[in-house]
Amino acid sequence: MDFKKKRDLILNGNMNKVILTLSLPVMLNNFIHTLYNLTDTLFISRIGGNEVAGVQFVWPLIFLMMSFGIGMTIATSALISQYIGAGDNFKAKKTAGQAIFLLFSLSVVLGVAGFFAAPYIVRWMGATGSLYDNGVAYLSIMFAGLFSTFLMNAFNAVKHGQGDTISPLVIGTLSVLMNVILDPIFIFVLDLGIEGAAYATVLSTGIFAIYGVFTLFSAKQSLKIDFADLIPDKERLLKIITIGFPSSFGQATTALGFTVLNVFLVSFGEITLTAFAIGNRISSLIMMPSMGIGSALATVVGQNLGADNIKRAKNAVWTSTKLSTLMLVAGSAIMYPFSETIVKAFTQSPEVIESGTAYLKMILISIPLMGYFQILVGTFQGSGHTLSAMVLMMGRLWVLRIPMVMYLSKNANFGPSSIWYAMIISNLLICIVGLGIYMTGKWQHKVIKSSKGKGGIREAIA
Repeated sequence: MDFKKKRDLILNGNMNKVILTLSLPVMLNNFIHTLYNLTDTLFISRIGGNEVAGVQFVWPLIFLMMSFGIGMTIATSALISQYIGAGDNFKAKKTAGQAIFLLFSLSVVLGVAGFFAAPYIVRWMGATGSLYDNGVAYLSIMFAGLFSTFLMNAFNAVKHGQGDTISPLVIGTLSVLMNVILDPIFIFVLDLGIEGAAYATVLSTGIFAIYGVFTLFSAKQSLKIDFADLIPDKERLLKIITIGFPSSFGQATTALGFTVLNVFLVSFGEITLTAFAIGNRISSLIMMPSMGIGSALATVVGQNLGADNIKRAKNAVWTSTKLSTLMLVAGSAIMYPFSETIVKAFTQSPEVIESGTAYLKMILISIPLMGYFQILVGTFQGSGHTLSAMVLMMGRLWVLRIPMVMYLSKNANFGPSSIWYAMIISNLLICIVGLGIYMTGKWQHKVIKSSKGKGGIREAIA
């Protein structure tokens, strides 16, 4: 489906078809990446030490650095989708060029800083011995290759803003296939261990991220970017940063919150930490539909707000909620009876199996709440009202979850289970808060101003 047909579908087509058409490629892309993460975990678990715990321990730190780029990609997608909905392709492509420049620059600065700071941060978090060694080894390489993730995010943001979810699927699939091939070669054949897993990820992501970005400059693209669009434009960069900062801050505080949670997990022992890592990787499979729908919803809301069709944007939210609930409940019902069997595929430790199974079952029962959270965040991000999304992300962890963990962990009746209960309760309460914000209707106001002159688009910064 070409650019114009996709725009027409988003603005005028049957809403169930619109959401499914845009979200299914995203779901498949997320599913493929989740399968890779599970495969990666399996490869790492076969090394023979506590490498899985090491990766889980430092992953929030990686996400902390990535969060600064994620916020900018969310802003990019929101702006591009609204410009396209308003028929202002000129400013859409200008925004895309500035986003690529900004994200690459950010990745270099943050990657260098993170690389040198990694040993000190991991030590500060309380890791010692092999947990420290594995954590630092993996973290340093991932920071050094941060540019690969940021460029991939830039490509995805530009395409998602246009309503093109197929291209990111193709690029992402090729990247994952290379990753799966390189993992065993780097880890076992070249005997690089946990460092090999990191090298494989950076290399496979980097190659296809660079390729994807370069395709955006092709004359075959409906929204072709020119190299002149990469020249820094203060006003456009400021627009992206202004909208993206709340998301970046929300993502960063979320990552920091999970870092704090990891400190609690470590205090309960590596069994609990490993169970948490395995449970999260498995439950993320079921979350694929909701994450895909939330991503698609952001584009649909953005383009329809850009076209001043608020009623249709609201219809998109309601349709997404129905589809997400149906898919999550069905997936959870299928997986629940086999929870223990699934966990056993990732560990032979009876203690980890027991803890991981208990955690997985609780998550499966409450997983629709995580779906509602994704829908609300997708709505606010697509509309460009990222401050509301930031409130949800920060509130879930810092206002609700972490204080509950601190309180419940002191109760002998809960112990490590305090983490699991706090997750469910915080998800429920934050969804109620998010619904209240949604009902105010503030998200219905678009964040762009677009003007057209005779014979084409008249440029104006908005």
